[in-house]
Amino acid sequence: MKELIKIDPFGFREYDARWLYPENINLLGIENLGKGLGSQIIKHTQKNNPRVVIGYDYRSYSEEIKESLKKGLISTGCLIEDLGLSLSPMVYFAQFNLNSDAVAMVTASHNENGWTGVKMGIKKGLTHAPDEMKELKEITLKENFIKGKGNEKIIKDFQKIYKNDLIKKNKINKKIKAVVACGNGTAGIFAPDILKGIGCEVIELDCKLDWTFPKYNPNPEDMEMLHAISKAVKDNNADIGFGFDGDGDRCGVIDNEGNEIFSDKIGLLIARNLSAKHNKSKFIVDVKSTGLFNTDKVLISNDCKTIYWKTGHSHIKRKVNSENALAGFEKSGHFFFNQPLGYGYDDGINSAIQVCHLLENQNKKMSEIIKELPNTYQSPTMAPFCKDEEKYTVVEDLVKQVQEFHDKKIKIDNQEIKEVLTVNGVRFSFKDGSWGLIRASSNKPSLVVVTESPTSDERKKKIFDFIDGLLQKTGKIGEYDQKI
Repeated sequence: MKELIKIDPFGFREYDARWLYPENINLLGIENLGKGLGSQIIKHTQKNNPRVVIGYDYRSYSEEIKESLKKGLISTGCLIEDLGLSLSPMVYFAQFNLNSDAVAMVTASHNENGWTGVKMGIKKGLTHAPDEMKELKEITLKENFIKGKGNEKIIKDFQKIYKNDLIKKNKINKKIKAVVACGNGTAGIFAPDILKGIGCEVIELDCKLDWTFPKYNPNPEDMEMLHAISKAVKDNNADIGFGFDGDGDRCGVIDNEGNEIFSDKIGLLIARNLSAKHNKSKFIVDVKSTGLFNTDKVLISNDCKTIYWKTGHSHIKRKVNSENALAGFEKSGHFFFNQPLGYGYDDGINSAIQVCHLLENQNKKMSEIIKELPNTYQSPTMAPFCKDEEKYTVVEDLVKQVQEFHDKKIKIDNQEIKEVLTVNGVRFSFKDGSWGLIRASSNKPSLVVVTESPTSDERKKKIFDFIDGLLQKTGKIGEYDQKI
């Protein structure tokens, strides 16, 4: 019996495509995705044989996914340039270095084993955003494919070109001892070499590739991974700890005392460090990020402007590009450096390098530098389960409810809501700088909840209790992945 094409429409997400494999997509479905992407690339580049750079992460099934994707792309006329085992930022870099027309990276990033997906882009340095994803979904599901004759070639030793590009521009003189943790994901064959190359003394933690991820998922927002890095930093008396996700586009940071620093605070420190040399710069941050960007005295004195924007690597990347911002920071650890620091895309290793520059310039310990920021009480990113087909409607309804609290001046923990930002879900702020956020996750069946208060841990919790109360009343919320 002929195998049927399987491709769950919900896998086409806001800015990439992700499925459980083989439950929600099979290899024939992946091949059709390749045909859809190839047809889309040809339509936008107006070329019969566009050149497409392709790479894949270190999961047991990523290579077979890549082969099926290539088959689909080639059938439309695309000329494939296969980099082999890659990080997402290496594939993005290759588009500039090889001057190709588009990119496709087979990865499910930090999602657990069993997930697969593709990050893709046509315009250099940018990845698909909702409009492109909608178009791709339509072409693929309606099978409006272009037929053509393509081919493929293997690009050898590109890993070395990518590593050397980061090393040669970023040598440091200060001896920095860094714990480099990769959770047995793909970054393990990149991050230690690059950080040693710029001049760091590197202590490797779980850098050996192992697609079973025996200890924990390579995800720098995962508490288990952060605790392991913290222990290694203290045991080795290191200056800093870095944790990289599965495809190397995100970085988490632990200070010399073993304390986790949320990535939005690291972003603020990097922005401060850059603002002295690049005054009047713009920075883009996502709605999950600390409110301190708005009130930071160093950024204000250097005449820099911060714009809060939609969460998601594609959204921030595009905003950095359209605003010609110097850098963009996401709380999840995606950092984007524009010229002259980078090409505008997110690269976890370049983020770690910028932290090394910060340590060298300030000539202080990381724990001292972080203490210069006003103290705030931040929640981790919390994800309560909510079905993909219900999550956006649930959030729309909550936006209205929060707006009503604001309009009617109803108090939460004895405070009125001062401002409501609805660029991505709803972020509501109070006079003292405390805030809460509810939005739909872009890549999982869940919502995203974050709270922060510069006033007290108690207020941070009260704002969470308020949000959780609204959520529970919907009757559409399941378990949280973690909560305060």
